[in-house]
Amino acid sequence: MPTVTYHHDSGEPDVVDVDAGTSLMHAAVRHGVRGIVGECGGQAMCATCHVYVREPWLGVLPDVGEDEDEMLDCTTAPRDDDRSRLSCQLLAGPDLDGVEVDVPASQV
Repeated sequence: MPTVTYHHDSGEPDVVDVDAGTSLMHAAVRHGVRGIVGECGGQAMCATCHVYVREPWLGVLPDVGEDEDEMLDCTTAPRDDDRSRLSCQLLAGPDLDGVEVDVPASQV
């Protein structure tokens, strides 16, 4: 089972075991991770699941799709062109086992 670490401004991480094929957003919502809202339910339509992906995971992520790219321009926290992703578009699996993301201080 893949593990995802959600880092918060407070320095406290949430470490969550995630079923393969589950989005990082759905996993965060199910486990009560602070700062991940997922208002649209994972349709890449709200940007309330914005995260900053940490190195070295950037090289194994799928490409940013057109809808995700557009929504990343609407995030409350500043977009980082290298690290910003919508966690609803990232699926847990062997390639992302151990992935670490920073949760912005605000999503809305």
